[in-house]
Amino acid sequence: MDRTMGYCVGTRPPPSCLILLLLKLLATVSQGLPGTGPLGFHFTHPVYNATVCENSAARTYVHSQGRMGITLIDLSWDVKYRIVSGDEEGFFKAEEVIIADFCFLRIRTKGGNSAILNREIQDNYLLIVKGSVRGEDLEAWTKVNIQVLDMNDLRPLFSPTTYSVTIAESTPLRTSVAQVTATDADIGSNGEFYYYFKNKVDLFSVHPTSGVISLSGRLNYDEKNRYDLEILAVDRGMKLYGNNGVSSTAKLYVHIERVNEHSPTLHVVTHVPFSLDKEPTYAVVTVDDLDEGANGEIESVSIVAGDPLDQFFLVKEGRWMNEYKIKERKKVDWGSFPYGYNLTLQAKDKGSPQKFSAAKIVHIANPQRDTVPVKFEKEMYDVSISEFSPPGVVVAIVKLSPEPLDVEYKLSPGEDAQYFKINPRSGLIVTAQPLNTIKKEVYKLGVTNKEGDLKAQVTVGIEDANDHTPEFQQPLYDAFVNESVPVGTSVLMVSASDKDKGENGYITYSIASLNLLPFAINQFTGVISTTEELDFESSPETYRFIVRASDWGSPYRHESEVNVTIRIGNVNDNSPLFEKVACQGVISYDFPVGGHITAVSAIDIDELELVKYKIISGNELGFFYLNPDSGVLQLKKSLMNSGIKNGNFALRITATDGENFADPMSVNISVLHGKVSSKSFSCRETRVAQKLAEKLLIKAKANGKLNLEDGFLDFYSVNRQGPHFDKSFPSDVAVKENLPVGANILKIKAYDADSGFNGKVLFTISDGNTDSCFNIDMETGQLKVLLPMDREHTDLYLLNITIYDLGNPQKSSWRLLTINVEDANDNSPVFLQDSYSVNILESSSIGTEIIQVEARDKDLGSNGEVTYSVLTDTQQFAINSSTGIVYVADQLDRESKANYSLKIEARDRAESGQQLFSVVTLKVFLDDVNDCSPAFIPSSYSVKVLEDLPVGTVIAWLETHDPDLGLGGQVRYSLVNDYNGRFEIDKASGAIRLSKELDYEKQQFYNLTVRAKDKGRPVSLSSVSFVEVEVVDVNENLHTPYFPDFAVVGSVKENSRIGTSVLQVAAQDDDSGRDGEIQYSIRDGSGLGRFNIDDESGVISTADILDRETTGSYWLTVYATDRGVVPLYSTIEVYIEIEDVNDNAPLTSEPIYYPVVMENSPKDVSVIQIQAEDPDSSSNEKLTYRITSGNPQNFFAINTKTGLITTTSRKLDREQQAEHFLEVEISGAFVPTRSCGPSRGGRAAFAFL
Repeated sequence: MDRTMGYCVGTRPPPSCLILLLLKLLATVSQGLPGTGPLGFHFTHPVYNATVCENSAARTYVHSQGRMGITLIDLSWDVKYRIVSGDEEGFFKAEEVIIADFCFLRIRTKGGNSAILNREIQDNYLLIVKGSVRGEDLEAWTKVNIQVLDMNDLRPLFSPTTYSVTIAESTPLRTSVAQVTATDADIGSNGEFYYYFKNKVDLFSVHPTSGVISLSGRLNYDEKNRYDLEILAVDRGMKLYGNNGVSSTAKLYVHIERVNEHSPTLHVVTHVPFSLDKEPTYAVVTVDDLDEGANGEIESVSIVAGDPLDQFFLVKEGRWMNEYKIKERKKVDWGSFPYGYNLTLQAKDKGSPQKFSAAKIVHIANPQRDTVPVKFEKEMYDVSISEFSPPGVVVAIVKLSPEPLDVEYKLSPGEDAQYFKINPRSGLIVTAQPLNTIKKEVYKLGVTNKEGDLKAQVTVGIEDANDHTPEFQQPLYDAFVNESVPVGTSVLMVSASDKDKGENGYITYSIASLNLLPFAINQFTGVISTTEELDFESSPETYRFIVRASDWGSPYRHESEVNVTIRIGNVNDNSPLFEKVACQGVISYDFPVGGHITAVSAIDIDELELVKYKIISGNELGFFYLNPDSGVLQLKKSLMNSGIKNGNFALRITATDGENFADPMSVNISVLHGKVSSKSFSCRETRVAQKLAEKLLIKAKANGKLNLEDGFLDFYSVNRQGPHFDKSFPSDVAVKENLPVGANILKIKAYDADSGFNGKVLFTISDGNTDSCFNIDMETGQLKVLLPMDREHTDLYLLNITIYDLGNPQKSSWRLLTINVEDANDNSPVFLQDSYSVNILESSSIGTEIIQVEARDKDLGSNGEVTYSVLTDTQQFAINSSTGIVYVADQLDRESKANYSLKIEARDRAESGQQLFSVVTLKVFLDDVNDCSPAFIPSSYSVKVLEDLPVGTVIAWLETHDPDLGLGGQVRYSLVNDYNGRFEIDKASGAIRLSKELDYEKQQFYNLTVRAKDKGRPVSLSSVSFVEVEVVDVNENLHTPYFPDFAVVGSVKENSRIGTSVLQVAAQDDDSGRDGEIQYSIRDGSGLGRFNIDDESGVISTADILDRETTGSYWLTVYATDRGVVPLYSTIEVYIEIEDVNDNAPLTSEPIYYPVVMENSPKDVSVIQIQAEDPDSSSNEKLTYRITSGNPQNFFAINTKTGLITTTSRKLDREQQAEHFLEVEISGAFVPTRSCGPSRGGRAAFAFL
């Protein structure tokens, strides 16, 4: 009967039916997809990854971490596997192994085949495997990717096998000099190898993995110039396998030579010299050559181009060994090269072969191009002075800018230059002689420097002053008039002229007489006319009077007078006679202008008429002046400027009364140098005066009144008095040297008793003003500062103060004035040297005097006292403030600071005003002393070393720093402990090498004590450091753990307690020690978390409550892993079946059934089939059924084995009972348990409609 029998039409099918239909549908569809099989028949994964070692023996199975194969839905399936592609060489074979419900795919290498797997030829195979069921149309496909693992079956090979290098003898330590190269076709650790020297080598080291050969010792060409080295390459795996055979050998030939490796290099610092440098330096050249010995010595530095005139050369001088200076061989022609010179320099060393530096172009700038040109402050100087100016009056100051130290000013020769003079040091131009004697309005002067290449022009304008006296056209006037002329008759006209301009030259006339005269004069025209009738008998026969000509000038009027004689009927027939004749005498060369030489005198016998005097010969040069009235002979111009040294003048002089002339007399004058007696003239007497005495007495009465006026002649015009200094004139005066220009010093007072211009006093400095520091106002006498004073240059001046009046002849006077220049603090202290330098030992004790600096101050007193101080912020040095001695003030250390640049100040002690100072540089160079121990860098070392490194490998390089110089800085290394010769150290380079093999398993750490010692004398210093060597374990794990089977089967009851042992797996490892110790773990499978495994014993036990009815079996993937540095592992698949225990009650398909049966049905009519199951697999076939209630009348019966309910012989009547409620009990078979409890059962209820 169908299982669904009894369901009502239209009722919903149970969910289990829908699931079955869906599964059948999917199975039908999946049959058409490639790589898959029918529903339920398929590989667990579409792709599997597996590995196998190359060179594997026959029947070696590949290894996969997961299960490869098909889960058996039907245990009756006979599954077969076959490799359908990917194995063209026929290396592999597929096998089937069924365990429980899984058919394993096992792939192994075939036997009997001469070909073996070679990773270097092919390292991967992708197999396509087909699975099928014998006798059924079921197939499935999968891919197996087999990776061929590398085995260390190849050895390293050098390529090339011979190397040759040439290195310089001076090659530094640790320099890489060569590299050898070997290759190993294996991969991973199998392809690793080490380089090392076949024989022990001290001077070289080879890096074990890179093959770089480095220099580890000092080379000496003289000791050995070639090294033949053999380098081995050893496979690391060979050592692990116990095979020390060498795969390959290479030879390295190292040739040592003295190579002139470096060319000289030039470094240039240009310099613009000071204009006053006697040997100017234009550049400083330093030469470096990094070679040692002769290769590093410089033979020469030359100018190879850019100096066509051969004006420059290089001289080796300076503080440093290879320092040169470019200097001029002769005066440089900057005019032809205004932009300077481009010199090309080149240096060559003494090496073999010689090397030349690269050409270095040095630009020598034109120092004159960038400096300010020297020129006059002005090209044209326009000044004006009064024509009153006496000698010594300041005209102008000319200056060069900037003014050279050796300046010298000159007046260019010329017509006007004689009237002026110039101070060659200061440029002050003053008058050299009176200018009013020269009728010029403008003077032009040329001023040059010493060389004459710089010029300036000074134009001196003469300001007009009332310095000219009106001059009559005639020295005297004489007229004759008849006494019978009417009143108003013009007797004569006098005329005068004045060279001044304007009102200074406008003239009026007047008669200067105390007596009444019968004459008058027109003040504008000078016409003299009678004013009354003349009477010869009652009036004097002759009238003599003075006519005065006056200008309108200021501050005073100039006046001149002329004698006018008017005779009444007088006849003149006698000539004048000289009282003395044949005069001769001597005057000096410096005889003053206007000085009185001698006097001549003549007498006219006729009517005592006045006589006039005149020089008729001998005065062609105009040196002498003879007063026509008085006969006084004077010097008219100076003999000093005439160029006459010694000479004689023969003057011929005559006298006249207006009509007749006297016989000429001679005056012989000799000019001599030196002092001349004042009584130096002698004459011969003529005794004329005695002859006239009687006649004069006779005429005295008649002319008495007129003669009274002779005493007043020239009273207003004659300069009778000379100027005089006031009594207050000091003999000396003190002046501060810093008195500013223009400051007043002293006002000099003087006076002149004359009136008018004769009493006008002018002041001047005629001598002693050597530096042009002073000037005196010409009119006021105020002495002022003209140029700055410098006491340090000149501390005393002796000025000649000369005063002049404006009379004619001009008179003068002079006095000496001493000016003492007092000190002012205007000079800074000056050091005796531009800079100082000194070398001292760095061990110099505190207080050691190292040098004395000295500065001098030209000022006096406290202004010139110098005190010293150190401006630089330093604690190492100090200075004695009084003596300038610099001394050590603190501990010195050349290694911390090798030299010091100190700024030393020298300051004066001025008590007032600002103190002045100067600064100089003191360079202190510290000479080395061996006072520093070598210092390790770093202070300690820590290295990790693989235990399989070959002997001779450098495991560490020590480095020290010793700042001392020379032998004190040369370090040697040594090992204090070498662990029985296991390590060694290179004395020079500090390279630590392995001298014996290491073994991690015997000793993991070494603590080396190393010492570094310098070669200082007399005492060497040393220091100690530590090198911690950690031995690194090398993977010696050669063998992988393995299980005897690839899978095992076990079982456990479902009611087992947690921790119940199920089974034990055991793997083996052929390694020893930690590499052979095995740990177990469960890492995959359906039972992950349900079971535990003891990691040491491999015993698998339960970890959770198991229920066979939920899961009847489990798969576990168990790993066996060793404890190697690089752990190796293998896996085993474990199948555990859960054994059943009767621990579940039977269950009906429905808790309540609702069957329908016709009333009056006959016996054995089927009502319903009770469906029940027992989850326990052992009780399904032993179920029993019985009706326990609801059937008291036995209308129904049940089959105790099948559970079919049928009607009985008793008739059913719906009208009496339409529904029947039956309770059916279902019981399972009795299965003994630990609790010995009864069998379990289930119940079902029924409702009959």
